[in-house]
Amino acid sequence: MNRAVFLDRDGVINEVVYFPELGLLDSPLNSNQFKLLPQVAKAIRVFNRLGLTVIVVSNQPAIAKGKMTMKAFEKICLKMKNALGKKGAYLDAEYYCFHHPSAKNAKYKGNCDCRKPKPGLFLRAAKDFGLDLSKCYAVGDSLTDVKAGKVVGCRTFLIGYLKCDMCKFMEDEDVKPDLIVSSLFAASKIIEEEISGGIKPNLMVSKVLHTSQIVEKEANENGNIP
Repeated sequence: MNRAVFLDRDGVINEVVYFPELGLLDSPLNSNQFKLLPQVAKAIRVFNRLGLTVIVVSNQPAIAKGKMTMKAFEKICLKMKNALGKKGAYLDAEYYCFHHPSAKNAKYKGNCDCRKPKPGLFLRAAKDFGLDLSKCYAVGDSLTDVKAGKVVGCRTFLIGYLKCDMCKFMEDEDVKPDLIVSSLFAASKIIEEEISGGIKPNLMVSKVLHTSQIVEKEANENGNIP
């Protein structure tokens, strides 16, 4: 069976956008707002080199909420692929959920099986690519991503920092990631070490945080290659 790494998009691959008029952070709504996060292409090149199938799984309700058009969304996807391609990295597939319970667009309103934390996107990808989900990885920046990955048996990475408020959220939601890292690149190096046998899968969170800091320090000293 094939192995994959599932990536959330906003906050993992690209920067989230601050909208001052609304006072909130959200997904980019046009291609001009789309910017890759540092070292994301480098991380995806690691996955490509390891032979992992690289799959985006992301909730994207902006169309349902009337904030953008499908054409604008497709332009963002194209910019993402082109930006990665220029740096020698590629995605194997993208799976998106466009639904939302309070959608303005009736086409996308209602409950579905693909909106994370439900596992529909993962299951669809597993069927399409013949994946053994128990041998796959899931990387996200929210507990919603972690829940979805856990449901299907993936090894889960949360991009962030372990703080008291995050501990409280994890307790309230009754979910914990397998690992917490500071970036996708840090996750990629840990996955690379695990696959090569250098790190045991039961590595503790505190050790992972330390390892990811070392990875980023070394990258910065080497010129922080994108």
